[in-house]
Amino acid sequence: MRLLAIWTINALALLALPYVVPSVQVANFGTALLVALILGLINTLLRPLLILLTLPVTLLTLGLFIFVINALLFQLAGHLVDGFSVGGFASALWGSIGYSVISWALSSLLFPAGKR
Repeated sequence: MRLLAIWTINALALLALPYVVPSVQVANFGTALLVALILGLINTLLRPLLILLTLPVTLLTLGLFIFVINALLFQLAGHLVDGFSVGGFASALWGSIGYSVISWALSSLLFPAGKR
């Protein structure tokens, strides 16, 4: 049940994202659900491998290169799903940051730390 709630929260965060970053567009709630699923799979399967492969650059930039990895994976999701478009790299960067912040805020409102 908690997994479905978090999936829905992430989809709602994606629906709110075009109001924060106008060059990121989501067609409808079904598309947002699909993108949330795709982003979850990408972040589970590809992100750890990319972080491991780019560890020297990440250490050199004091961890800031992870923002680049997140933006590229966000842009990849934009290429994979019809109805979800990301304007460019800068839009993907701000979109991934905005998505993370909105998702975190909604999750912490609905699932307080003491209730876990």
